[in-house]
Amino acid sequence: MVRIRPLIAAAATIALAGCASQPKIAVTPPPVMMAPPVRAAMPEGGYPGMAIPAMLADGSYQTPNRALSAAAATWHLRAALNVAALACRRPEDAGLVDRYNAMLTAQKTALASAQTALAAEYRAGGGDWQDRYDDAMTRLYNYFSQSFVRDRFCAAAAQTLGEVATVEPAAFATFASQHLASLDRPFTDFYRAYDAWRTAQMPVQQMAMAPRMQPVIATVATPATVVAEPKAAPRLEIDLSNLGD
Repeated sequence: MVRIRPLIAAAATIALAGCASQPKIAVTPPPVMMAPPVRAAMPEGGYPGMAIPAMLADGSYQTPNRALSAAAATWHLRAALNVAALACRRPEDAGLVDRYNAMLTAQKTALASAQTALAAEYRAGGGDWQDRYDDAMTRLYNYFSQSFVRDRFCAAAAQTLGEVATVEPAAFATFASQHLASLDRPFTDFYRAYDAWRTAQMPVQQMAMAPRMQPVIATVATPATVVAEPKAAPRLEIDLSNLGD
């Protein structure tokens, strides 16, 4: 008898060889652009391209009132107050001329001594000292006559003339050395503010001129999905001879 061994097998082989999905496009949003900083304000009285002294290494500015002797400080104070008496015409400056003339009378001796000592300093330098002295005084008066800080300068002069009324002649030189800086400050404060404005212009201009950034598009590949091949189903063999004829 021929033994028939039909093979009853449930065998299915599914082979999926790593089919990768289509790459996806990921769009990276452009970076958040910060609002540009507020444009630095031009100090009152200034204008673009204005010539001012260069800032020194210590943060100060070269003015006619730096590194002065006591005699020079006294004479420079008188010059500043003289300019104020002539140039300050605000309503609150109405009494400046009278107070300036009162100072000249009260401090006549101290001022004369300061002028003599200052002339001696120039004379000691040799050469045409008188010409150098006159040039220096011209620059000094022109300095205090600058109009871009006139109101602040006049306010400082008014305060100084109010305080000098009680100063004794023997203390006038010390007073002058201490208060000359307050008459110089309106100018140096302006220079500092103008320098800050000028420095702030460069980054503002660079930001305005910079090209706008475009969105960045990146291609991101999705990892391939790998399906494992199923194991073969067990084979079941049936021997019909054992079932009888």
